[in-house]
Amino acid sequence: MKFAGELAALATSACWTASSLCFALAGARVGSLAVNIIRLSLAFAGFVVLGLVLQGEALPFSATPAAWFWLSLSGLVGFFFGDLFLFRALIEIGPRLSMLIMALAPPLTALGGWLTLDEKLTGLNLLGMAVTLAGVMWVVTETPEHGTRHTFTWRGGWLAFGGCLGQAAGVLLAKPGLAGVPSPFAATQIRLVTGLVCFLALGAALGWYPQVRKGLRDRRALAQISLGALAGPFLGVSLLLFAITRIPTGPAQTFASLAPVMIIPFSAWLYHERITWRALAGAVLAFAGIVLLFH
Repeated sequence: MKFAGELAALATSACWTASSLCFALAGARVGSLAVNIIRLSLAFAGFVVLGLVLQGEALPFSATPAAWFWLSLSGLVGFFFGDLFLFRALIEIGPRLSMLIMALAPPLTALGGWLTLDEKLTGLNLLGMAVTLAGVMWVVTETPEHGTRHTFTWRGGWLAFGGCLGQAAGVLLAKPGLAGVPSPFAATQIRLVTGLVCFLALGAALGWYPQVRKGLRDRRALAQISLGALAGPFLGVSLLLFAITRIPTGPAQTFASLAPVMIIPFSAWLYHERITWRALAGAVLAFAGIVLLFH
């Protein structure tokens, strides 16, 4: 099928848009910790089934010790610390602003790769980083309208930026371990297991398991978490992996980074946010920067 890779990458953005909206809605009902524990548990169960089907093993025990080390470290930084910050930001400043700030993750990943992995950056790449940052800053410094449900706060902004740093660092830490796993799905499962263990430990330490029970009993929240887990770790990852087998990784990641733009009409519909021309232009500008980054 012509343009199958491009369509799969665009569908990845749609999946990540849906998952962020679902997790934000569920987090407002049962709390971000409960959402993380339930969605990672659901995703883990799915990956167990997928591992048995694809590799004949519930966990990727065939992966090398080095792969387990690097991917577990990546899961600690990305799935645990990164998502811990991001999911709190989804509740505090909403999915639209959170996903816009998360648009800084590709430039940060590229910058980190240049500093630590000796990856090359061109002048257009550096321009793309600057344009993405300008687009994000233009939106978050906009004066909010009185009565708007989700407005930018520095606390929420730093939480989202913490999620952004976690995602970027998680990708960089995962790279040394990818050669020692049977498939990208196995790598994702190792990262996910580490994140789930950390969240379970945090829940035990803070005594937040009543929130998890509340989340499991709240049918609407559980449905939202289930849909988000399906759209994110499964369909999103699978579609992106399919996309990079059909088209180069740069264009694939560019199309997959459309979430900050895609999420705008849903924020207006679900949260009745008034989307200004500045907010729309800033989101498009941030995406344009990502296009330059992967040029």
